[in-house]
Amino acid sequence: MESERNSEKMSKQKRERNVLAFTGATALAVIAVNFAITAFKRRHKKKDLQGSIVRVNLSASEILKLADKIVSKSKEVHDAVASVPLDKVTFMNVISPLAELEAQQFPLVQSCVFPKLVCTSDDVRKASAEAERKIDAHMLSCSNREDVYRVVKAVAAKGEWVSPEAKRYIQSLVRDFEGSGLNLTISKREEVQRLRDQIDELSLQYVRNLNDDKTFLLFSEADLLGLPPEFLKSLDKAENGIFKVTLKSHHVAAVLELCKVGRTRRLVAVAYGKRCGGINLSVLESLVELRHKFGRLLGYSNYADYALDLRMAKSSSKVFEFLEEISASLTDLASRELMMLKDLKRKEEGELPFGIEDLLYYIRRVEELQFDLDFGAVKQYFPVNLVLSGIFKVFQDLFGLRFEEVLDAVVWHSDVRVFSVFDLSSNDLLGYFYLDIYKREGKYVHTCVVALQNGALSSTGARQIPVALLISQIQKDIVGHPSLLRFSEVVNFFHEFGHVVQQICNRASFARFSGLRVDPDFVEIPAQLLENWCYESFSLKLISGFHQDITTPIKDEICKLLKRRRYAFSALKLKQEILYCIFDQVIHSADNVDIVELFKHLHPKVMLGLPMLEGTNPASCFLRSAIGFESACYSRIWSEVFAADIFACKFRDGLLNQRVGMQFRNNVLAPGGSKEPIEILSDFLGREPSIQAFVDSRAECSL
Repeated sequence: MESERNSEKMSKQKRERNVLAFTGATALAVIAVNFAITAFKRRHKKKDLQGSIVRVNLSASEILKLADKIVSKSKEVHDAVASVPLDKVTFMNVISPLAELEAQQFPLVQSCVFPKLVCTSDDVRKASAEAERKIDAHMLSCSNREDVYRVVKAVAAKGEWVSPEAKRYIQSLVRDFEGSGLNLTISKREEVQRLRDQIDELSLQYVRNLNDDKTFLLFSEADLLGLPPEFLKSLDKAENGIFKVTLKSHHVAAVLELCKVGRTRRLVAVAYGKRCGGINLSVLESLVELRHKFGRLLGYSNYADYALDLRMAKSSSKVFEFLEEISASLTDLASRELMMLKDLKRKEEGELPFGIEDLLYYIRRVEELQFDLDFGAVKQYFPVNLVLSGIFKVFQDLFGLRFEEVLDAVVWHSDVRVFSVFDLSSNDLLGYFYLDIYKREGKYVHTCVVALQNGALSSTGARQIPVALLISQIQKDIVGHPSLLRFSEVVNFFHEFGHVVQQICNRASFARFSGLRVDPDFVEIPAQLLENWCYESFSLKLISGFHQDITTPIKDEICKLLKRRRYAFSALKLKQEILYCIFDQVIHSADNVDIVELFKHLHPKVMLGLPMLEGTNPASCFLRSAIGFESACYSRIWSEVFAADIFACKFRDGLLNQRVGMQFRNNVLAPGGSKEPIEILSDFLGREPSIQAFVDSRAECSL
């Protein structure tokens, strides 16, 4: 009887609520219409979200006041923790206050910081940036507090762990302090800070040099044969009417992909590879030297060992082994791909040698010949509201979730929508996410997910629920012109919704291990896994419909072409990426490397005999190794390999298999950073991860 009453109660709740858990093409049409009209339904009285302490719509002065309160409260807690006598330290009087401070302050910090990404007011964006600087400076000072480090270290020395996750948290705190050199002598600690400042300045100098580069090349219209008229119109002209092509990436990519004139492609590629050749080579050499000194001061043999110690890969030797295994596995396929490109160039340009500058152009030419795909026509099947409703259905069905729009929530712009996420079985509230997807002035230009509040368990046992924000820049519907997504944008949305679910479904006890705060080698795996649904006919039909009649899904032949095209020439492209990853790993794991000679040696070895362009110096314009991904350029491939393994092993034969989806949710997403990623994946797969599915997927779609 009790179960019947519960069933009846849930049924009534589902009828009364704005529930987005439907099935079938007709239901998707209903959802899409619902998406289109509910944006206009807003009650007069706005309310805060239950369980969320994120503050939205703050004024510039409110942001700055909140930043001051955050700093003040943080100092108060750190002072209290530091005052605990070393012989009286416990988990409850040292660790618990710091953990609760992190959980409570993260959403308040984000309340100050995220407005710079979404707000239309210059004053608010400036205040947000200023608040971020103030909070960052305070956090840096906290990481250098020797008094707090001593008491945390004393707790760790007692070895009285409340739980395995608590042990991991304490070890993480200790590592953070020791990463600032607090276990070193004062003179060495000061040297660590000097090195860090010098590294930061040189990294920014490297970027500034590239940004300040004003080099341009002059070409006649005949030299630019193949470039579309709208591109030519966008170019500045010299006095004699000759076109100026800059070395900015959007100009270079267009020329290398579309220009029919081989000489022009080569001139642009050489000039692009020579950018900041002398100055940035010197900067990178100094950077690498300082990084090695920094790593050794902290007890590592080189910088790579320091950078990889807390990543899934763990060591340089493991990264080299991984990259070389992938490269060797793809050699035969890459050789066939290269031969196909060389044959086509021979037919179109005669016996001119094939160079690295020809890759993009001839890949596009073969794709034109092999695939009859009009992406303008494909776009007609992806109206934004239908895509979103289809994504909602896939994610709800797969992971046992229910999304419900909150129509009366406080938001920062009328375009913003808010959704509650419930567990489909228990009806428990799991979290919230904001959708801010439409284009407007002053907004962050890329699609991304921002964690606004992390899940955590308080000392009283109460759970703080996670909150996420998805930002994009999609053109809104206008009369007679529905908002349509390019296929690449559809894939992007699937990827980013993977991060939303990753944030919401996490059940870690500590905010530090929640949501997106996981190992950098692991964080992209769930999102890259979910991109696979964009290439399967079954799921493509769920998220598509011709914009003039959304009950007409995308055609089977288009689905097949999209899947085949996904990995066209992927082996050759990956070889090129692996080349840069190996370079990055070598310079950060060995001393006194001749950077120019290293590239000259690696290029033909990895790229199947293709030499480096004469006179170029890729190391002088390789941003990822200079800032942000130093010694970690391999990470994107790493994530993609393991995502391919999970898909092939668990999901390929059951795209909406909720049993497997729930296993992924509970065993991969829920632990977050509370367990070692390799342990999480091995437990889910029932074996250690393998590269084989990744290699096989490329071979299956080869031309």
